[in-house]
Amino acid sequence: MKTLKLYSFVLLFCGIFSASAAPKSYTVASPDGKITVEIKADEDLTYLVKHEGNVIVDESVVALTLADGTVIGASPRITSAKKNHIVEDITAPLYRQKEFTSEANEIVLKMKNGFSLRFRAYDEGVAYRFETSRKEETVIAAETAEVNFGKDHKAWLPYSTNEEKPMAMAFQNVYDNCNLSAARDILAFLPVTVDCGEVKVTVMESDLEAYPGMFVAVDKEKKGLKGVFAPYPKATDFYPWRVQEYVTETEDFIAKTTGARSYPWRVLAVTACDTQLPVNNLVYALASPSRIEDTSWIKGGQVAWDWWNDWGLSGVDFVAGINMDTYRYYIDFAAANGIEYIVLDEGWYNPKSGDMLTVIPELNLPELVAYGKSKNVDIILWTVFNVLDSQLEEACAKYSDMGIVGFKVDFLDRDDQTAVEMAYRIADACARHELTLDYHGFYKPTGLHRTYPNVINFEGVFGMEEVKWAVPGTDMPLYDVTFPFIRMASGPVDYTPGAMTNASKADFQAIYYNPMSMGTRCHQLAAYIVHDSPLTMLCDAPTNYKGEEECVEFITSVPVTVDRTVIPAGKIGEYIVSAREKDGKWYVGGMTSWDARDIDLCFDFLPEGRTFDAVFFVDGVNADKQGEDYRVEKKTVKKGDIVKIHMASGGGFAARLY
Repeated sequence: MKTLKLYSFVLLFCGIFSASAAPKSYTVASPDGKITVEIKADEDLTYLVKHEGNVIVDESVVALTLADGTVIGASPRITSAKKNHIVEDITAPLYRQKEFTSEANEIVLKMKNGFSLRFRAYDEGVAYRFETSRKEETVIAAETAEVNFGKDHKAWLPYSTNEEKPMAMAFQNVYDNCNLSAARDILAFLPVTVDCGEVKVTVMESDLEAYPGMFVAVDKEKKGLKGVFAPYPKATDFYPWRVQEYVTETEDFIAKTTGARSYPWRVLAVTACDTQLPVNNLVYALASPSRIEDTSWIKGGQVAWDWWNDWGLSGVDFVAGINMDTYRYYIDFAAANGIEYIVLDEGWYNPKSGDMLTVIPELNLPELVAYGKSKNVDIILWTVFNVLDSQLEEACAKYSDMGIVGFKVDFLDRDDQTAVEMAYRIADACARHELTLDYHGFYKPTGLHRTYPNVINFEGVFGMEEVKWAVPGTDMPLYDVTFPFIRMASGPVDYTPGAMTNASKADFQAIYYNPMSMGTRCHQLAAYIVHDSPLTMLCDAPTNYKGEEECVEFITSVPVTVDRTVIPAGKIGEYIVSAREKDGKWYVGGMTSWDARDIDLCFDFLPEGRTFDAVFFVDGVNADKQGEDYRVEKKTVKKGDIVKIHMASGGGFAARLY
């Protein structure tokens, strides 16, 4: 259930006064009073953000430019300013918190031309959005979204990987941690974090619907970030291998809609401590509420996955590949270990055909579905976004009726308005057919998992697949202790952990068909706790898990949905410790970079008056050289206890407390 309480407690002025009598500056503060936003309506519409009285975001311009040249925000004529206090009790299925309360103060500035600007101040940060009451078509040529800092702060910037066409890529890259003045002249995708000294500011967006997503360019003169948006597609074509749609020609505007609507929230998470970042709730809280009335059918779970290990079975009496024997084997492995799903990744239909309604002759899909269900294992099918979209109703009906439970949808690789509309259209159709979705090759989460909870995971992360082709200098352990503080603030990650071949920094090699992880075995185990991941893979081959039953049993004991998440310790780019509670049991995991680390883990987060039996998986004494070396320790712990833990280079630990 969701409860929304909105109290209008100040009406500064209304239309009976002339616009010229209106005040030109407005202020709204967070409920705890630590964050204030000052909005000024002068030649431009600008805002400024303070934390405990200190400016953290300098004067920044916001505006919409319409196709007819009208600039919403230029010499604005404010007709009314209304303040509200908002309290919302949110139930969050498959989220990092089972439920939470969101509280904010807001101000709504209405303008003469049918547009409004809404600002909210939370204890967790600041958000604003434009709204319009116009009934006719609105074509937006450009949006001005500045976040100026006025100082040469350090930032974590994930650049586009396509310098020629920066808005056409998979939203997967490591972070360039540099001063704003040293940033590369290429677009970065969100989220982006900037270290302002006393706090960090993380730029995100929420409720992105029928509108392009936001990239940012660094403005070195203003020492800030400015929003950049994909133009509206005019023409598209298809790559032949997967019949993947791509944009060949664009319009001279970014968005067009008809009727009254709200535009996406621009979100600035403000965190005084790094441990607040992975559990910042603003993106989820600001998204539109669920459009699925009954969510009881939506289930997360773990997956025995085929693609990362390249169907790499050994010691079997059949040729491994995309065939019935192989998938029966994956189902048997899943069933034996209580794993809920297998994925049939690329190849179950001919990707060159663009027809996901025709299964390759090597597979009898109804027979495979029935075999899985006989063992309590369900099947998820991989497909390409536009291929599913082109056969949407027929594909949803066919595979839902067959007993398929969801789709892993891949290769959108853009976030212009029509791409975003496709993501919503697919989510809605699949919800009607009770199909879940894992969005791969996809932009960062923007709250869609609240609006359509059947979208249970997202890629948009530099995940484990990258080690299969990693170039020299790739540093996954550093990324692993960076992205939970940045990317994961916006939503869950389909990182696909679970490698059983674990290499030290000196020994790692990129091998496509028999891949290994960077870092230790315990680093891999910790991923199942550190990551928000309601649908999470066991990426290695079932035969590679033979002899590793102790680790498999631990992995499968970790729940994918939890009641509460806390971050007891961590520092961006150095290490992280996460703790998750489910039905009174706790799961604690930690990771470090290539730097070995000793930590004192304090169990202050445990409830009073209870003692827990704890099983710890920790790096072995030789894990610096032999990444697969680990040992198991048993302890009893209670609130306030401190346990000393050593994490090897690229290492980690994982524990469960019953």
